[in-house]
Parts: sequence; structure tokens; C-alpha cells
Amino acid sequence: MSTAPCDPYRPIAHLRPPRNWINDPNGLVFHDGHYHVFYQYNPSGATHANMHWGHFRSPDLLSWEPLPIALAPAPGGVDADGCFSGNAVSDGDRLVVFYSANRWERSPQHQPVATATSLDGGRTFTPHNDLVIPAWPDDCTMYRDPYVWRDGGRWRMLVGAALADGRGAALLYESADLETWTYLGPFEGREQEPVGGTGLHTGEGWECPQYLPPRSGHRGALIFSAWNDHDGDRCVTALIGEENGDAFEAGRPVLVDYGPDCYAPALLRAPGGRWLLWGWSAEAREESWAVAEGWAGVLTLPREIQVGGDGTLRQQPAAELLALRGGHAVHASGEMHGPDPVDLGSIGRAFDLVARLEPAEGAGLRLLTTPDGSEYLDIRCDAATGELVVDREHASLDARARAGSYRMPCPVGRPVELRVVVDHSVAEVFLTSTGQVLTLRFYPTGDGPWRLQARSALDTRLGYSVDAWNLRPLVVKEPSADTGLLHEQSR
Repeated sequence: MSTAPCDPYRPIAHLRPPRNWINDPNGLVFHDGHYHVFYQYNPSGATHANMHWGHFRSPDLLSWEPLPIALAPAPGGVDADGCFSGNAVSDGDRLVVFYSANRWERSPQHQPVATATSLDGGRTFTPHNDLVIPAWPDDCTMYRDPYVWRDGGRWRMLVGAALADGRGAALLYESADLETWTYLGPFEGREQEPVGGTGLHTGEGWECPQYLPPRSGHRGALIFSAWNDHDGDRCVTALIGEENGDAFEAGRPVLVDYGPDCYAPALLRAPGGRWLLWGWSAEAREESWAVAEGWAGVLTLPREIQVGGDGTLRQQPAAELLALRGGHAVHASGEMHGPDPVDLGSIGRAFDLVARLEPAEGAGLRLLTTPDGSEYLDIRCDAATGELVVDREHASLDARARAGSYRMPCPVGRPVELRVVVDHSVAEVFLTSTGQVLTLRFYPTGDGPWRLQARSALDTRLGYSVDAWNLRPLVVKEPSADTGLLHEQSR
């Protein structure tokens, strides 16, 4: 697929259209032999406005075909001001999408549920003129983002909400035919509470609820994005638990992603009982910069996600992505003593890395992106706090890029095993031993070769093993004229 010329920040292995704004992944579904990925899309610019649903499909997660825009606001209709987030289900030969119908005069925070149907594998959709759920419960101060799934012989739906009593909630509905829905009450709801020791909390309301059902010997997970009316810190949270009738009973909340740049993830039920998750990684740079480049936002890598037997949420890149590994750029192992770094080799701007670091204070990797080493991204262990630190304080010499240092729990006293995928301006850091992940964006200015170093603290010994492969790009077909994307490439 054609891309913006000479743009060093545009990823090659992360899915997005040629230009313009995208945010939440929507409608993730396996239908008619293809993975379908819809997404929030502004076809007319690189800002959050004019929300449509863009659409890709793939037989294998590696080669993608752009399909025509699936949903567009209908002037004067129930969704006149935007087709906002939702999901899709496969029902025989039908592909049915459910989405939040936005109309500002109705309410900025209340988006009732609309639906549309495709009978041709997602190439065209016929919207229903009437709202499938036209009204929200009286005690809702925010209401949006349907998620529908099949549960035996019935269909169930969650809708994200904020309640007047201060609770965030996921509201539960039930249907036999995807058309007539009965409200059953909150599936789960609770007042704001801290998420671990992160300083984040579960929000005033819950956006984009997603449900990973329990399986034999494993609990389920209710995933939601913590929403705050006054633009407070956002995070993606999971509650791990079990169903009890029409309610979900869970323990304390946990983070789904420890980084600052993953939000509104969505689930896909894949063949073979596997579940995949994509998130939205927003820009971490000034809006005017993104607008000047003509694009904003990417989807994360598809991740395999499950609740482990120990009750923890575990994620890893989808197995298919191993096929994107190209040349073996770095293969290094050994020991280092003291603070003098060890150069491991040069690497491209998109790579897939695995590393094993023996436990040592300050043990870590540094990605140097300028020849003089003044610009770098750090990944290091903080043994004193039992955390893995991903530090972008010096990751860009351009003051328009955000900085910051972010942490996720890391077991001490045993080797640290990492899988790190860096793709031009996005880094996804997986702590393999625990299944945790941290996503952030960064914008290196250096135009020379990038280099990797192993590092440790003073008076420590570090054993390390690092392998890295340059990434091949996803294969994305050129958009055809009927997709609504073709004209973008000449802008």
C-alpha cells in the first residue's frame, strides 16, 4: 500500500489506512474465512472528527485487503454526528455490526445502539433505520460502545456506562435473534478504585467493554477502558472473575497494558478457541505535527490473550507475526561487568527482539537512535522496586514529542525474558515470563543506523542473550476505487 513519502515515523507492521485519523478498533470478527478489523476513521483529516468505520480483512493476519468504508453517518439520521465504537458478530451468512449512534443534540455522552448488516462478506452494509436499543436506563450519565457475543443458544450484549451513583458499569442485555433485546441490569459495576499501585483508577465510567468468557479451569475477564469526563488519566483495566447468573463476580482490577499509548482494545474470537486483541495506539506528539504529516493513530499488533491457570491476564504477539521476521540483525550473548555498556550491533527502524537478562541491578537494553548517543530509548530492571522500566525521557530530541518513564511489575531474583517489537514510532514491550505488556510511542530524530547496547549498574555482573530480526512489512493491497481510500494516496 502506498504510504506518506519519506515519513520515518509511519509503522510498517502495524495496521492502519494510508492517511488520516484512526482510533478504536471495532467489529473484530472472524467471518467467511477472514479476520475482519474495522476501526474508527475520519476520511477527511488527521483529527478526531467525522467518525466512520474503516475496514480491513485478512486470511492470515499478514496480508490485508482494504474493503469499502463500512459505516458512514447518515445526514439527519440516528448517527448523524458519527458512527462510534462497537463490535460485530458472524451469524451464518450475515455479518452484523452493532455501534454507538452519535447525535450531539441527543446528548454528548449518550450514544444508543444502532446496527447494520452485510450479506456479501463485509463489502457493503445495510443500516437499520431505527435504533436497536433506542433508550438508556434512567440512571446512566454516560452510555455507549456495545459488545455482542453468542452464549449458547442466546446472544448477549454489554454496553459501557457511568451511573448516577458514581459507579462505572457494563450493562447486560439478552436477545434470541439479535433484534429484540431485554435489559438485565449491570453485569458488573463499581465505584472508582485504584488499579494496583499505578496511581490510575477505574474511571468515572467504562468505555468499550469486552468480555473474555471463562473456559475450563480458567476464569474469565471483563476488559474496559476507564473513562473520565474531565479528561483525567486513562487506562485499560481488566476484572478477572466468573459469572454468577446475570452478574460477573471479580477481584481487584489489573492493568491490561502498562504503557501510556494503548487504549480501547477489542477482542476477536478466532478459530480453534484462540482469542486475539488489538488496541489503539494514539500519537504521543503535538497534534499540529501529526496533522502536517497527514495521519494519526495506529492499531497495536494483534495479541493472543488468555487468563492463565493462576488467574493472571497473559498476552503475547500473535504466532503468525513470527513470519514477519526478516534478516537476523543481532545475535549476541555473554557477560558484562560494571557500568561500561556492550555494543550488540546495528538494527533497522522496525525489528522484533527477544532477550534474556540475568537478574542484576540496572540490567537492561538501550536503543540508541543518534550517532552520538544523545537520543535513546531505555528498557531496564529496577530491582529495588521489582519493576521493568521503559524510559522515553531521551527518546526524541524534538520537543513536540512526549517524554516520560513507565513501569510494570517484574519478578526479581530470576532472569528477565523479553519480547520487544519496535516499529518506527511504536514500541510494544512484552514481559514474557508474566504475560504483561507495555505500549508507548516515540519519535527518534536521528537518521543514521540505530544501535543496541546491553547495560548494567556499577559493580554488577550481567549475563545476557539477545536476538533481533528486522521486520518485514505487512502485505496490504492497494485500495480499489470503491473503498473510499484510493483518493487519499495523492493528497
